[in-house]
Amino acid sequence: MHVQPRASRTEIAGVHGDAIKVRLTAPPVDGAANAALVLFLADVLGVTRGAVRVVAGEQSRSKLVEVVGVGPEHIYRLVTSRSTR
Repeated sequence: MHVQPRASRTEIAGVHGDAIKVRLTAPPVDGAANAALVLFLADVLGVTRGAVRVVAGEQSRSKLVEVVGVGPEHIYRLVTSRSTR
């Protein structure tokens, strides 16, 4: 996952290299962007917040995110259908 904090709106913005790009309105301060990412992905994927966690990259724009109960096919469809590009 490639995250762009302090964006004008929170949205899935397509792909960045081989990662899903997500724009977040939250700033990258005190874990606000990570928390916003978890909430956004849980809402979009229809899972609880507890099912989504940042596994690696908490201090980076490049993050590895684990989502319990959602397969890669579902995530791919989501990205291609909600992408702004």
